[in-house]
Amino acid sequence: MRIGELSQRTGISQRALRYYEEQGLLRPSRRPSGYREYDPADLRTVRRIRMLLAAGLNTATIAEILPCIADDGQSRAPVCPELYAGLSRERDRINDAIDEFMAARAMLDAIIAAPQHLRSAGVSTR
Repeated sequence: MRIGELSQRTGISQRALRYYEEQGLLRPSRRPSGYREYDPADLRTVRRIRMLLAAGLNTATIAEILPCIADDGQSRAPVCPELYAGLSRERDRINDAIDEFMAARAMLDAIIAAPQHLRSAGVSTR
């Protein structure tokens, strides 16, 4: 498939897809005309890239991780044991961020749940 179709099927802009290629995250083949040709497996790769970016990983880290994940479409398994320590650190960082978000959400829930008369009077509920 060409870049426009991959863009449409993934919801990712063509510019972002070109950037992923520049960063070594995607490796489309080239037609004699110079057009990029993407494989159906690139759909899963783009989704994994987006998920890892959303988790806060940078493209250099993602470039290291992607080739080390065997993906048959239903399950994923790491195939580069040397990445376990780094992946564990990233998981711990994400867990810490989740804890912080949950604490912030709990604070917002408490503020939202405060009695109306306190909210409208500007009285602190702490």
